[in-house]
Amino acid sequence: MLKTNSFVGVLVHLALMGVIVAGLIFGFFYLYLPSATNHGETISVPKITGMQLPDAEPFLEEQNLRYFVNDSSYHPEYKPFEILTQDPSPGSKVKENRKIYISINMKNPPMIKMPKLIDGSVKNAELILKSYNLRRGKITNVPDLQHGAVLKQFVNGKEIQPGDQVPKGAVVDLHVGDGLGNTEFEVPDVVGMPLDEASVLLVGQKLQLGNIIYVAGSGKPDGTIVRQRPIADVKAKIRTGELVDLWVAGEEPVQGID
Repeated sequence: MLKTNSFVGVLVHLALMGVIVAGLIFGFFYLYLPSATNHGETISVPKITGMQLPDAEPFLEEQNLRYFVNDSSYHPEYKPFEILTQDPSPGSKVKENRKIYISINMKNPPMIKMPKLIDGSVKNAELILKSYNLRRGKITNVPDLQHGAVLKQFVNGKEIQPGDQVPKGAVVDLHVGDGLGNTEFEVPDVVGMPLDEASVLLVGQKLQLGNIIYVAGSGKPDGTIVRQRPIADVKAKIRTGELVDLWVAGEEPVQGID
């Protein structure tokens, strides 16, 4: 009987210990922990993108939320210190005192190296500027034989060389060749000359052939220049790269027939 009573006593003690442990576990996980962590109590994250950082800080404090700036970048279309992104997103459910990770727009743009636009086309310059987060500004055509080629690049009225430091997002103005030189001289007289000789003369003087109009019944040998525009005159001046129209005696050749 003594052994039986001892065995029963051990079982009773083990049962009591099990109840106590179970009670402690239940109390910790279902009573203490929920009350310590506000279990089940959540806050809906407000939308703060588009707000200024100084305004967002007290606004989040009122919501029992915090913020942390984890990124910054520069975009000229946004205001300085404007909030660009947030995580968690608006409407997400979070607990009190949760950090909202945000990125903001920088006040001052970072400096970058000016790319080389000179000698390229305007279209090519636009593509390069976009890849560097720069903006194309005013285009000014200036006398130069390089038609459509970028000759100079400016920021805030100052000529900028490739490799110079410029603010990201800066507006870049361009000087572009108009295909004409700035040297004026007397209009060459090609009337009475054969077309091939007149063409060589005009091209040699850095002029361009314009329209060629054939005139039948002029009484001149076929292929002879009977008229030109602009006319050759002592007072008439022409610039390098300009067009000269020619009227030629004879019938217009039929293409593809010998």
